[in-house]
Amino acid sequence: MPAQHSAPRRRLTARDWADAALAAIGDGGLAAVAVEPLAARLGTTKGSFYWHFANREALVEAALERWEETGTEAIIAALETEPDPGARLRTLFRRATASAAEDPLEVSLLATADHPRVAAVLQRVTERRVAYVARLFEQLGFPTEEAARRGLLAYTSYLGHTQLTHAVPAALPQDPDYLDAVLDTLLRRP
Repeated sequence: MPAQHSAPRRRLTARDWADAALAAIGDGGLAAVAVEPLAARLGTTKGSFYWHFANREALVEAALERWEETGTEAIIAALETEPDPGARLRTLFRRATASAAEDPLEVSLLATADHPRVAAVLQRVTERRVAYVARLFEQLGFPTEEAARRGLLAYTSYLGHTQLTHAVPAALPQDPDYLDAVLDTLLRRP
């Protein structure tokens, strides 16, 4: 009987661990970031973890930086290819709410906002997101102060929608045009 050779395992990266930590946070909150269960999820040993990270806090930091990059900066960069700020705003709102409905990560992070590292990244992400949306309103011709107010209102609408999607989905309208109506209201001039 010939010897069976298994395919060589792919070498895990720090990014793989950070992504697994983000998935764990989405599933069970910050407390779910534990080395042994993550190693099992990744099909590896704790040694792989220690190759990339000194401790759990370093992994949490890497995961939060990864979320900031993929959940904010990469999205903004992708949107910038659209020349029309109104189309960018609508695309952002639709994609962000759809993504947040599928993935509980954002709600889990907000629930652990008392953790210093989480609080710091939530502060940066919130400021960046609100400023970006405010800039879109400004590009649509709203005065700076009004654009800032509408940017904050749009972001809080997104967060409220996200929270309800996970906590009380029946509270949300079933009308697929609901989010467009919210944006139409935000875009309406006095």
